[in-house]
Amino acid sequence: MRSALTFLTAFGALAGAALVGAAPAGAVQSSTRLAPGVTYRQFDIQGAKGPTHAHVVTVDLRNHHVRLGLLYPGAVAARAPVSQLADTQGALAGVNGDFFNITETQHPGVEATGSTDGPAVAHGHVLKAAVPDGQRFGPALPPGTSTRDVLGVGTDHRARLDNMTLSGSIRTPAGRLPLRGFNQYALPEGAIGAFTSDWGSVSRVRATCGTDSDRAAPCSTDTYEVTVRGGRVVAASDSPGTGAIAKGTTVLVGREAGAQRLRKFFKGEPVKVTHGLVAAHSRIPYSFALGGYPVLKGGKPLGGLDDATAAVRTAVGIADGGRRVFLLALDGAPEYRKGLTIAEVAAAMRSLGSVDAFSLDGGGSTTLVARAPGASSVTVRNHPSGDAERPVPNGIGVFSGS
Repeated sequence: MRSALTFLTAFGALAGAALVGAAPAGAVQSSTRLAPGVTYRQFDIQGAKGPTHAHVVTVDLRNHHVRLGLLYPGAVAARAPVSQLADTQGALAGVNGDFFNITETQHPGVEATGSTDGPAVAHGHVLKAAVPDGQRFGPALPPGTSTRDVLGVGTDHRARLDNMTLSGSIRTPAGRLPLRGFNQYALPEGAIGAFTSDWGSVSRVRATCGTDSDRAAPCSTDTYEVTVRGGRVVAASDSPGTGAIAKGTTVLVGREAGAQRLRKFFKGEPVKVTHGLVAAHSRIPYSFALGGYPVLKGGKPLGGLDDATAAVRTAVGIADGGRRVFLLALDGAPEYRKGLTIAEVAAAMRSLGSVDAFSLDGGGSTTLVARAPGASSVTVRNHPSGDAERPVPNGIGVFSGS
């Protein structure tokens, strides 16, 4: 791979846009201000496989009228186009988010959940935890990374990379059981997971399919489900169910050893379920977080990044101690569709000024939207490689206002 990417002269400049800011790698850049603290720009990049085109939204979090937040359709197991998510939530700009469970061809008859691989936090509220590494839908992870890796913004208004692990328990008069899953499409073998109203109405069967090392392994034949409402068991079933879960209700799903433990529960038994995400590197609570995987830390690319497979990509960069964020999406138009390798993405983010960078879902999911000054809705700025927006389960939104 080339030691550095070549950024070519800015292409497709916005009409009337002023030339502002420092251009990466000496490129001439065209940029337009979407709002105070938020700019949009686009430029060509020459990768090893050919030219590609980048769209970047730069966010200055030192401006306290600007914030980042999770875009999602109101349920973990649901999807919508990025433009719809942004307009519904009033975002100024946004990109697609985490890798997700898009198909279940290896499990005939099992519904794909549309749920993401990694953790998710919205407005400080924990939506879900991470699936086991061996169950993730996305490409192979770089060495030293996991499905628990997140990019988030703390209540201190700073962006950072972190790792978030589920912490929870199920308490009954007979003792305490560990909670090993929360609103996630795959549970560890022998585990019990909890599902709440945040999950949505999609079937919970997928949570009992695959193994910790093989997502294509058959679904478990030893499952059990218990419904808890008002702190007591109100129903039970031999198989995971479907349909919306009422607020204040928790559905416990067990497989193998977890199912055997749930079978000992009885109707009316008092049960208390607790859950949360514990951050490995920060004591600052997160206002929002989502999964993916790091490609750049401390200004250095991670070891073992793929330098052979090029594709259309989405990534996020962090600079200035978490006060500046770059949202990058490559263009999926036919002339640019070869894209970049992950190693090239790390180099591109570093050229933009990022100290840390994080890869999000790419390919047909890659989408960047932005609302022009005075416009009532966002427009898609890149060309999705599938020639139309792909519905996705979450993304990063840029919000501006008091």
